[in-house]
Amino acid sequence: MSTPPTLPVTNQQAVQSQPPINTPAFRTFFSRLSASIRDGLSQRRPWAELVDRSSMARPESLTDALSRIRKNLAYFKVNYVAVVSLVLAFSLFSHPLSLLVLLGLLAGWMFLYLFRPSDQPLVVFGRTFSDRETLLALVLSTIVVVFMTSVGSLLTSALMVGVAIVCVHGAFVVPDDLFMDDQEPANAGLLSFLGGSATSAAASAVAARV
Repeated sequence: MSTPPTLPVTNQQAVQSQPPINTPAFRTFFSRLSASIRDGLSQRRPWAELVDRSSMARPESLTDALSRIRKNLAYFKVNYVAVVSLVLAFSLFSHPLSLLVLLGLLAGWMFLYLFRPSDQPLVVFGRTFSDRETLLALVLSTIVVVFMTSVGSLLTSALMVGVAIVCVHGAFVVPDDLFMDDQEPANAGLLSFLGGSATSAAASAVAARV
């Protein structure tokens, strides 16, 4: 009597234990993010210096105002980024629906594309979506959210208010040549994180998918 053929058995426990996101890339991104934020905030200027009324005076001309803004941007840039971020946060928290939509969009990018393991396809209602289809859907969703809902106008208006506050402050604060001498070492602060660390971390996450 012949023995029945052995059927392959799928290890359901191994499949279920597969993480829904690329954990190493996820941890790398947020470790670089937190380290860059801490490094940037450590280089901020004292807030008392930012609101010191004795250093404020009305600019004599438009050229003088622009010169002050340029110099004060270089000196107070970390503080200015914090001020603009606070304005954005206040605007979003005062509009909870827009905040939820923006958080949902951000979560979609993170968990459906950036940090999803490359060997784990996206399956929705029994249909498998490729990386290209997922990316196209996320790009279209971003366009709809930013340009066809109140989220885009809310972010734009909040940014304009934040930039206006920064420009007014920068125009009325008289730059002191004494404190301008030590501005160069601070140029690698929070703005370098915005331009470099987050981009490289996101790029490493995308590279990990490939």
